[in-house]
Amino acid sequence: MNDLKVGFVGLGAMGLPMAGHLAAAELLVAVWNRSHDKAVAAGDALKVAAPATIAELAPLCNVIALCVPADGDVLALADEIAAHAKAGTIVIDHSTVSSVTAQSAHARLAARGCGFLDAPVSGGVEGAKNGKLSVMVGGDADTLETTRSVLECYAAKISHMGTVGAGQNTKAVNQVLVAGIAQAVCEGLALAEKLGLDPDRLLPTLGAGAANSWFLEKRGATMMCDEFTVGFKLALLHKDLKIVRELARDAGTDRSVIEKSLGDYAVLIAQGHGDEDISALIRLKRKS
Repeated sequence: MNDLKVGFVGLGAMGLPMAGHLAAAELLVAVWNRSHDKAVAAGDALKVAAPATIAELAPLCNVIALCVPADGDVLALADEIAAHAKAGTIVIDHSTVSSVTAQSAHARLAARGCGFLDAPVSGGVEGAKNGKLSVMVGGDADTLETTRSVLECYAAKISHMGTVGAGQNTKAVNQVLVAGIAQAVCEGLALAEKLGLDPDRLLPTLGAGAANSWFLEKRGATMMCDEFTVGFKLALLHKDLKIVRELARDAGTDRSVIEKSLGDYAVLIAQGHGDEDISALIRLKRKS
């Protein structure tokens, strides 16, 4: 596939900048979003088409990237693309869904002669904006090579993890680590506040030692200033961890971090904080 024509579906906090990188590389030909006004605005800004329906978008493209919130969205889009895309079209799913969903989407598309990669990403909104995401890919190796130049537009690292579903399983592991690190960092910094430690001295000191992490570097200062508008919405991590819980339950592994995080984020969502960054967890750690 020498002439790549990419459509991007899902123009949220991650998807819009990813589409922007594709436009800068002159690979993007069309965008679609559930809110059509947002797609039109993006299409005007990126100078690409913004069809009203997937049925109109699919024939324009030979690669379609997805970045949508839920398993049901992925399956519905797979059905719609399968019904209207040209044979040989490749779908790259950057959503975070279950590996079972990825396998089902693959089967539905394969039945109509289309390829599929499950390729969830990690790196946050900053990674999407800077084109420095880690992409975890499940699927056929040749299909990955065909579309590698697409992924390279917004990836710092592209890892082929195995067959379809392996990308989503890798992301599941990633989310356990993200949740656990958030638990530790938020709990530690809440303690630091109670002890009266100066954040301007504390954070560089922690960052220079074994306690350092991406989360501490990117969210330490903001959470201590009660700024929770950056980054990854905690309601989305809560959704992801429900998927991970089922995987861990089936695998028979410990779920302590998963269950603790699900409970904590459920409380925050009930309090109206679902659209805040996951670092808002520090709200619960600041017990009197």
